[in-house]
Amino acid sequence: MKKVLIANRGEIAVRIIRACKDYGLTSVAVYADADADALFTDLADEAYALNGVTAKDSYLDIDKLIAIAKRSGADAVHPGYGFLSERSEFAQAVIDAGLIWIGPDPKVIEALGDKLKARAIAQKVGAPLVAGSDGAISSPAEALAFAKKFSLPIAIKAAHGGGGRGLKIARELGEVEELFSSATREAVAAFGRGECYVEQFLDRPRHIEAQVLADRLGNVLVVGTRDCSLQRRNQKLVEEAPAPFLSDEQRQKIHSAARDICAEAGYTGAGTVEFLLSADGVISFLEVNTRLQVEHPVTEETTGLDLVIEQFRIAEGLPLSVTTMPEPRGHAIEFRINMEDPGRGFLPSAGEISRFAAPSGPGVRLDSGVVSGSAIPPMFDSLSAKLIVWGATREQAIARSRRALSEFTIEGVPSVLPFHRAVIAHDDFAKNFRVHTRWIETDFAKTLEAASRPAPASSASLLRGHVEIDGKRVEIGIPDAFLRLLGPLSATSNSDKKNQENDAGAVIAPVPGLLVHWNVSDGALVEKGEVLAMMDVMKMETAVTASVSGTITILAEAGSSQTAGAVIARIDSGKPSTTEQAKPETRT
Repeated sequence: MKKVLIANRGEIAVRIIRACKDYGLTSVAVYADADADALFTDLADEAYALNGVTAKDSYLDIDKLIAIAKRSGADAVHPGYGFLSERSEFAQAVIDAGLIWIGPDPKVIEALGDKLKARAIAQKVGAPLVAGSDGAISSPAEALAFAKKFSLPIAIKAAHGGGGRGLKIARELGEVEELFSSATREAVAAFGRGECYVEQFLDRPRHIEAQVLADRLGNVLVVGTRDCSLQRRNQKLVEEAPAPFLSDEQRQKIHSAARDICAEAGYTGAGTVEFLLSADGVISFLEVNTRLQVEHPVTEETTGLDLVIEQFRIAEGLPLSVTTMPEPRGHAIEFRINMEDPGRGFLPSAGEISRFAAPSGPGVRLDSGVVSGSAIPPMFDSLSAKLIVWGATREQAIARSRRALSEFTIEGVPSVLPFHRAVIAHDDFAKNFRVHTRWIETDFAKTLEAASRPAPASSASLLRGHVEIDGKRVEIGIPDAFLRLLGPLSATSNSDKKNQENDAGAVIAPVPGLLVHWNVSDGALVEKGEVLAMMDVMKMETAVTASVSGTITILAEAGSSQTAGAVIARIDSGKPSTTEQAKPETRT
């Protein structure tokens, strides 16, 4: 293995590029139009355009990725996480092209990526499990029947995919059927398949996971545990290793179950087996992630392993660099630096980072895909960097985290830094450890101030054309930053946004994303607080609600892309409006 194409973007692409340099491999980056000037394209040895704006036309286009791998002379492909990392058809396409796939075999990805098959494997090896449906269910009525039989709460889960997408928790019988429909829609949007199943949900659980490494010589090793309980919308925000406050019996049960599941599945590579742990000590298998995890650095910091290099070794057919589970050294905490506004319910934001001043000092590591001046495009995940802090003890790691977070400054785009600073000072996390997967929604009472909305991100498109260089016709793409020098682009100003927000009758898109569907018809009478529409942002649904009662006039079509702050409808409450009616920017 000499040259690796990285089929990803952002901070994970940067992370893999650095591992390539450490291991003596040449790195090849690929980029969508919006990432033409991204940090990872500068750091890679080579970078090739995917000639696409959306994920579908770029990082999810298997044919383009394989073509670039061949064109660049790459002999291996690393998928990172997200995008195609858990798609067996991509792994098979890489292998069929004669390239090395840095990950588990396609048949293993397929088996463990199907949560029903993974559940069957867990049952076979005797892993702890709560009650669940026998296979996928086909209707909301079946979900309701399960809830009545096994009691609430229940989890409705997409059978394929991960990352919290297609996962809904029903706590009342009246919401079961609608949540089943919503989970199905999310699953189709995120994974192209809508099969869902249901199982009992352990209320207020911790999220515990085991990091597994398995080579092609039959060695399967658990190299550590992590706690990932601090989540919002089933997406992790803070992780730490090793998982604290576990009994020896609980830790051993998790280790054994994780190892047995991976061995039974014939797993190779780096993978993660996830569990839920209830307040009364019940452990239940959750799923297997057949890829590198976002939170892998905390395991690296507490074991001394480089998990990406271990992936390289395994892909080359070499044995693991360790033969027994390393004893954890100290404690590490990771803070995901998402460009989201915690004061507005963690709404993702797009725009340009005007200042990115990262902390440093003893025990501080930063994995970042951005710098000052980086653009945050609206069509990709909001995760931009990760702050990882190590200490000899959990207490020291927390103290260093307070210091590091106080030094961290991000301006221009809202980030989750205010939330992290509040969490690290909260007794439920720092002292008593009473956090659970819904702690943010139920117990975190601190009100965080909403950040100023950033200026809208400029168009992600490149101006493309052809030129001749030494008689050879080549295609060029001029980045949007250069286009801005040629003249102002049409965009909604901050003052316009302020006017829209002050207009009580304006129904404003709370996030940049796809307007999936309307729950009401044009001209209908709506009530204040009623859910009017659903938007899809980063493949998760966000509700749009009415701020006043009145008659609605729909201005944007279902299926259209919207910018944050766009007026998608107007409600006539019979009171004078403070601004003239404005139509949204709509892109189809």
